[in-house]
Amino acid sequence: MDDQDSVLEEVPKEATSFIASVWYGVRLPLISVVLAMLIGAILLGVSGANPISAYLALFKGAFGSLNALGRTLEKATPLLFSGLAITFAFKAGLFNIGAQGQLLLGAIVAAGIGFGVEGLPAVLHIPLALLGGAVAGGFFAAIPGVLKVTTGAHEVITTIMLNYIAINITDFLADGIWKDTSAGNVVARTPKILPSAEIPRIAGLPLGFVLAVLVAVLVWWVLNKTTLGFEVRTAGMNQRAAKYAGIKVAATIVLTMVISGLLAGIGGAIETQGVVGRYQPGFNVGLGFDGITVALLGKTSPIGNVFAALLIGAMKSGSSQMQFDAGVAAEITSVIQALMLFFIAADMIIRWLIRARDEGEEGISLSTGWGG
Repeated sequence: MDDQDSVLEEVPKEATSFIASVWYGVRLPLISVVLAMLIGAILLGVSGANPISAYLALFKGAFGSLNALGRTLEKATPLLFSGLAITFAFKAGLFNIGAQGQLLLGAIVAAGIGFGVEGLPAVLHIPLALLGGAVAGGFFAAIPGVLKVTTGAHEVITTIMLNYIAINITDFLADGIWKDTSAGNVVARTPKILPSAEIPRIAGLPLGFVLAVLVAVLVWWVLNKTTLGFEVRTAGMNQRAAKYAGIKVAATIVLTMVISGLLAGIGGAIETQGVVGRYQPGFNVGLGFDGITVALLGKTSPIGNVFAALLIGAMKSGSSQMQFDAGVAAEITSVIQALMLFFIAADMIIRWLIRARDEGEEGISLSTGWGG
């Protein structure tokens, strides 16, 4: 027996299986990120920029100082919530494209409570505004859930349509009865929320991100350690088997959509209370759709979503520094994100590249729920 075999024998089987399981879970997202960054480097080189300098500037803009880290965590927070919203729906075989609209409603309702409810201490005002945003998002997500179980309308179609309704509702409120009427204001936006509704920062870092991580842990626990989580996952894998097991599939679908919308709504509320300080159309654009990238990059794992949100948040936060230091268009980060999503969605390409031959390995399918 050679030395290498001796070393392997000394490693407990449990440790090797744990390491293998960790690698099994992270290899696809990791290789997707690396490939996207490599192709991004080629694009940077073709455009005349130095890829190394550009990526160093990106890192500096995302993590180079306490303020930079704070911006990254601010960017990551709504992305994490929208990713969790889409992840939770995925587990039941549902594709919630409406996270964007649910996030917008959560953001404006939190703003309404933030500037409209006076006299409350922060310990009550902050959670009340968060709760309002969560309820708004959950209610709006319940609509496609009910339509799916009663009429068979597909959630992809209904949530896309509801996004436009949410955009128009929020635009109407921000430019109508909730418009900021302070002197000199001519744009559509709500008044600034009261200080008692603002989510504070601790040592320069946003408290909202801490809440997002705690919620991610809670979602993981619900999905993996509770009866509700078992019912959601079972309904997502096989609705007929779920019905045979006594699970009320229709109720589970509606409840899943409500929880998904609730998560997106909280993300919008935190964006209002912890970052923008009011609701203004355009400040929340794309956050719900970016949640799809976060969910897929995190392999629809609540904990994986944390790291995926940090990555996307860092790219958004550092893009301006990259543009300033290396003369690179900020849009290059959007191209890299799109490449990540492509490699994740086309996981068969990645499996072929890494010669994965494990029978029974399950990839993420974007068609989950489309045939329901």
